[in-house]
Amino acid sequence: MPARVVVVGASIGGLTAAETLRQEGFGGEILLLGDEPHLPYTRPPLSKQILLGDWEPDQAAIRTAAELDDLGIVVRTGCAAHGLDVEARVLHTAQGAIPFDELVIATGTEPRSHPLLPWAPTLRTMDDAQRLRDRMRAARRIAVIGSGILGSEIASAARKHGAETLLIGRSGALGFGGVGTLLSDELSRLHEDNDVELALRADIASAVPLPSGAAELTLGTAVRRVDLAVVMIGGMPRTGWLASSGLSVDDGIACDSSGTAAPGVSAVGDVAAWADPVSGRHVRVEHQSNAIEQAVAVAVRIARGENGTQPVPLFWSEIHGARIHAYGWFDPATPLVERTTDPEARGAIFASRDETGGARGVVGWNASPRDFRAARAEVLAATPALTPQP
Repeated sequence: MPARVVVVGASIGGLTAAETLRQEGFGGEILLLGDEPHLPYTRPPLSKQILLGDWEPDQAAIRTAAELDDLGIVVRTGCAAHGLDVEARVLHTAQGAIPFDELVIATGTEPRSHPLLPWAPTLRTMDDAQRLRDRMRAARRIAVIGSGILGSEIASAARKHGAETLLIGRSGALGFGGVGTLLSDELSRLHEDNDVELALRADIASAVPLPSGAAELTLGTAVRRVDLAVVMIGGMPRTGWLASSGLSVDDGIACDSSGTAAPGVSAVGDVAAWADPVSGRHVRVEHQSNAIEQAVAVAVRIARGENGTQPVPLFWSEIHGARIHAYGWFDPATPLVERTTDPEARGAIFASRDETGGARGVVGWNASPRDFRAARAEVLAATPALTPQP
């Protein structure tokens, strides 16, 4: 049993790993490090309730300082990780070197910047969300650059604030997390039905910031003036500090199917690329539910010395009032097939199937909880249990 577990990243994944260690009877030292000044908070509300002004920041908090102290979890805020010596099991941070027996990395992602709009706001932290909320309230015309799930959520929030909204992308399609662009047609119709203007094959030729905070964007030959331009063109795993660690970090930290990246080092959440136990591909899933399940699995392995079941990616969003859930793994080359559901139930179920006809992933679009639970069961039944690692 390790004497000290250090968790890097004080978001839901890191906190869940720390709490689960205690629940599993781990009696050693747990140190939770975060680079922000805040105690752990949940991030999905940033692009939803916080951005809309429905929640105050303290409603997104997960645990109080007193609750963390009761669990015996030592939290260090403002403590960014700078480097890692895997062999010596030493973490280098802004507050000095920290030795560990087990390390759990949960540093998440950071937004990509647009080369022509380095000054445009983006969204990652609580402070970002509050600043963006205030600017959206005052804007009449908003451009969202980015055709992924967060771009769609920001466009939805802009419409709820009453702004004319332009959603700009380059690929010609809309993405939805691990489902990729398989839902693009459905998402496009949803945006159009809610008066979002789509420009999904648009190159931004120039972007000029104006003194008022507005911007002029040139799309092709057309110049569009907006009160606010928001950049949401995806995130990069926060692995720069691991460049000399020897870990494989091409697109996130490469882990086996139990979350192990190296002896004594595990990774969970957006920064982690766990091996799909069926295809062997390393896959990153950027959603809170996945971070929680991976964190639980890693903590159980550390505390008990045994592996559990491979967590199945689960992610969801609410866009213009439509609740969309996805569960499982999706091949971008395999179209989704709509399944027949109860004619009296709202919504639909879509499935991604493998070559044998088995469900590898399912999507519920305003589906009833009963229908989506039944669809999830098909995926779960096909998920293999993990074998212990040597």
